[in-house]
Amino acid sequence: MPELSWHNRWLQRLGDGMRRHARVIRGAQWAVVLFYGVLLVIPAMLPLPDNQARMFNNLTVLAQFLFWGIWWPFVLLSMVLFGRLWCGVLCPEGALSEWASHYGTGLRVPRWVRWGGWPTLAFCLTTLYGQLISVYDYAQAALLILGGSTLAAVVVGLVFVRGKRIWCRYLCPVSGVFALLARLAPVHFRVDEQRWVDNTAPRLAPPNCAPLLDIRRMKGASDCHACGRCSGQRGAVQLIVRSSNQEILQATALTVSRWDSRLLLFGVIGLAMGAFQWTVSPWFVALKQHLAQWLVEHDLLWALQDNAPWWLLTHYPQLNDSFSWLDGFSIILYLGLSSMLLGTALLILVRLTARLAQDRTLDWPLALTLTPLGGAGLFLGLSATTVKLLRYEGQLLEWVQPSRACLLMAAMGWSLLLGWKRLDREGISLPRRLSGAVCLLLANGLIGFGWWLQFWGWA
Repeated sequence: MPELSWHNRWLQRLGDGMRRHARVIRGAQWAVVLFYGVLLVIPAMLPLPDNQARMFNNLTVLAQFLFWGIWWPFVLLSMVLFGRLWCGVLCPEGALSEWASHYGTGLRVPRWVRWGGWPTLAFCLTTLYGQLISVYDYAQAALLILGGSTLAAVVVGLVFVRGKRIWCRYLCPVSGVFALLARLAPVHFRVDEQRWVDNTAPRLAPPNCAPLLDIRRMKGASDCHACGRCSGQRGAVQLIVRSSNQEILQATALTVSRWDSRLLLFGVIGLAMGAFQWTVSPWFVALKQHLAQWLVEHDLLWALQDNAPWWLLTHYPQLNDSFSWLDGFSIILYLGLSSMLLGTALLILVRLTARLAQDRTLDWPLALTLTPLGGAGLFLGLSATTVKLLRYEGQLLEWVQPSRACLLMAAMGWSLLLGWKRLDREGISLPRRLSGAVCLLLANGLIGFGWWLQFWGWA
């Protein structure tokens, strides 16, 4: 292994320190579990906050801000900066699932659990259900979705493979999103496979890789939980700096799951954009009015009633906030159309780019070049809650709109750079490369236009 630079030597010591101080990390995980439980359970047991409630005089509003204004946006940001460090060091669901697995039945993981589409399906269903019950606005809804996910993680831990995180590896609704964003991380645990083979007498006991990775053959940061348990193993595992573009530029049809690209195009970009923008979209209003007119004409007035339970559709009449059956159907239809239309349009442009590059297996790796823009969109959408709550507190935040524009433009530039470099690696002629770049520019522009509508066009 070549001699490491000073910053990589420092990171190597940090990674080795994570392994030596595993008990400290476990203690931090349980502290997060306690904090998570308090913020999730107690506000759901309190009365609904009135219009005068603020962060510093109401625990429910404070918990809402911490969960949706701070926690989730910056967990996503941490994936881009540090890889899946959150998963391996701080995630409460992962810690609880692994803990429960020590006391469970230890069954083998069946094939249906290992199906690659579960993270995509779980993310889409959770996102859709969260909009129907207004998960960002009400503590009961947050407890139902986040608490339900945590309970499922514990149950899975009790059933399958002792000492492992089967939930995190195969079933977690956000694991697919985290894997996508972690590809951009500038640090990762690199494995030198040849050095691993040569050092047949390991100096350290074999590590417990909770997400069941083949450490010897591990490439990249998308699946690694960055827990540090394998750091220094056989002298072949080291935490190092790398190019943020490396993992996406080196992706091939053999190393990229189609479900990763589908999750990015149809879920992270298409569905998430619809979920964040339907409340301000005039298209949604027009859709609902058209459907309401049709229902009235056909004497289907029951669909206009708002008598659904809160766990099915938002129902808080004391706050004048209740969804009718029509509202629920309109949300499902709008989000579904957003996912399918935008995702399909992006897929067509990506496949056209692959055809121009004369490599039909390139479409899924090329789709990953949109990862920076997909991640930026999630951050912009979630941080909109941060901005809304801070403005309720009287903050003007005049810098928000310029910052959003800068982030959006930077993400588009990064995605375009990745696309151009990926085409350049194929060694195709300049005219074909330029034609492919135009297709990727259209894809980026389509996404950028959607976010422009939400934050500027419809504002």
